[in-house]
Amino acid sequence: MKIIDWYILKQFLVTFVFTLLILIPIAIAIDISEKVDNFLEHTDLGFQQIVDEYYKNFIIYYTNTFMPLALFIAVIVFTSKLSNNTEIIAITNAKVSFTRFLFPYFVGASLITIISLGMNHFGVPNSSKERKKFEKEYLKSRRQKNEFKFVKEFSLQLTDSTYIFIRNFNTEKKSGYDFTSEVYDGIQLKSKLVSNRIAYNVNDSTFTLSNWKIRKIYSDRDHISSGSKIDTVFNFTPKDLIYKSALAQEMPSGELNEFIEISKKRGVKNLNAYLVEFHKRTSLPIASYILTIIAVALAYRKRRGGTGVNLTIGIGIMFLYVFLMKISEVLGAVAGVNSFLYVWMPNIVFGSLAIYLYLKARK
Repeated sequence: MKIIDWYILKQFLVTFVFTLLILIPIAIAIDISEKVDNFLEHTDLGFQQIVDEYYKNFIIYYTNTFMPLALFIAVIVFTSKLSNNTEIIAITNAKVSFTRFLFPYFVGASLITIISLGMNHFGVPNSSKERKKFEKEYLKSRRQKNEFKFVKEFSLQLTDSTYIFIRNFNTEKKSGYDFTSEVYDGIQLKSKLVSNRIAYNVNDSTFTLSNWKIRKIYSDRDHISSGSKIDTVFNFTPKDLIYKSALAQEMPSGELNEFIEISKKRGVKNLNAYLVEFHKRTSLPIASYILTIIAVALAYRKRRGGTGVNLTIGIGIMFLYVFLMKISEVLGAVAGVNSFLYVWMPNIVFGSLAIYLYLKARK
């Protein structure tokens, strides 16, 4: 890298960090204004606990969320400054092509992309788990706290031949009522186990069935047995009964991918909400390259109005990107669609715009 590359990279990263340092305090201030009443309701909740358990993880989450926006704004502001100071004219006169001019920007975008990928796949999920635990304890209403507590009318395919059904289950007490397990050989029912009550034992990962009855079907006869209580093992845990997209945000990518694969084998019909979260963790960081090209191409040429005009156009484009991204996430979570295609749709659309602006700027 040459001196000019180091100069652009340094100023680019400094502007990026400065932009983040502006955006994060604004987000914290807005959040405090919304939640200060909730904090004051809990007299046992101290300042240090709020900072350590909530706002530390809040900063991690929103720093990662704001990275593409901060990158885009930083590139526009810094490049517009270079253009207004006629520094780009000097660089162009030195026979530096637009493609070569992009090199330090891509180095900076690569650093930010690597950091964002690591945070998305590992750091943010672990941080979100602690933050959501705090929110559930101190910020959620009673109805919101019970969102994942009760599971009703739930069915699950454990293996190719084993199916279970639970009418009601309390995930906190780890017990439920009206449990049924059926084993098939093809389409023929081989056995059916029913129980009035089922309870999960954390210590040994077994289930206790109360007032149970099992019917085994043979070719020439049926056999029925029953009892008041029995301990047995099933290939699931109470956590597997909760299929909510919010839980996907708390799983590191390895755990999330394993959860998706197991759920597919168990016959869960719609896992697109989880797939959207999984694909988004890669698509959003990769967008750093696309947004960098768009921002440099917009600010490369000196125009009347300077930085203000470039920034206005850039924020408008960023708004459209975020708007399209949110729509694609919602549509990608619908059953039966290709979630991968929907999640990457904003990158495809704006990638095409980036190519057009790149070719135009190169001329």
